[in-house]
Amino acid sequence: MEGGMGAGGVGGEQELSADNVRGIVLALISSGFIGGSFIIKKKGLRRAAAASGIGAGVGGHSYLLEPLWWVGMITMIVGEIANFIAYAFAPAVLVTPLGALSIIVSAVLAHFILNEKLHALGILGCVMCITGSMVIVIHAPQEQEITSVKEIWKLATQPSFLLYVATVIVMVSVLMFHFSPLWGHSNVLIYTAICSLMGSLSVMSVKALGTSLKLTFEGTNQLVYPETWFFVLVVATCVLTQLNYLNKALDTFNTAIVSPIYYVMFTTLTILASIIMFKDWSGQSLGSITSEICGLIVVLSGTILLHVTKDYEKIPQSRSIYAPLSPSLTTRLTGELLDHIEDTRTDEEKVLRRQEMF
Repeated sequence: MEGGMGAGGVGGEQELSADNVRGIVLALISSGFIGGSFIIKKKGLRRAAAASGIGAGVGGHSYLLEPLWWVGMITMIVGEIANFIAYAFAPAVLVTPLGALSIIVSAVLAHFILNEKLHALGILGCVMCITGSMVIVIHAPQEQEITSVKEIWKLATQPSFLLYVATVIVMVSVLMFHFSPLWGHSNVLIYTAICSLMGSLSVMSVKALGTSLKLTFEGTNQLVYPETWFFVLVVATCVLTQLNYLNKALDTFNTAIVSPIYYVMFTTLTILASIIMFKDWSGQSLGSITSEICGLIVVLSGTILLHVTKDYEKIPQSRSIYAPLSPSLTTRLTGELLDHIEDTRTDEEKVLRRQEMF
């Protein structure tokens, strides 16, 4: 199990393993599909609103009868499946930051197809995301060689990760039952912290489940082990909790505030959890680790820049005019940081922006 970890760990740059290459390709495909799906769904919303005269932002659901909207939804699902599989091949410290590339795809396509201008700072944000992602890819750790879900279970039950899990459970419980009733509607960090903490555990479980399914398809059935089904239960529990509180955050606070905070916290905690559980940095040189951290910071900064430069609809504190949305497969970053820009978007675009957050 240690053979896959040490390869290339002494030098500053490491040769990518075949599994890492597969994970990178799948993550890039995922970003392309998810980024493109936002544009397709928006065009579907516009077409449905034009045909029915009732926008989704005022309670209309005619977009459910619009084929183009469903093409966008199916495209997003394909992207999420690719992202799920990517975790089975590559470490989370590599796959998770690459998810920011979906924002670049969306921004570039919106510039050419929807005439939503990408300004100079937005272009700089795209360049930063690409540059940071390349740095992470070059210095990414090698994936461990895992032959059974029981090996993953051993990693999940090691004292250091159990301490992390216990810390997350305690923090989430305190936030949910003490801080949330008192300050949940006035402090954005409470809901986003719950989402991010639970999200880090959900990604670890998704990676474990994806690896189990990968081994099963390769001929070593992992479905006979109770550990596999335990990870399924953890995924369901964490994702439902995560989506519930993300919905609360979006209904309570400005999307422009929720989005970057959630993305930064979720990405950081997910990478931390992966480092603890899968020992991603074990055997790596200090230079490689430093480069990965710098690459991550550049990606996060570029993502924030992209959203700073987008026009943002000013959503009032009361959200009663918006019908609750059913959580779908994705929890992508699609908000912006500024809330003082004049609202120039249609009701359909506002609803799509909320759908993209899920």
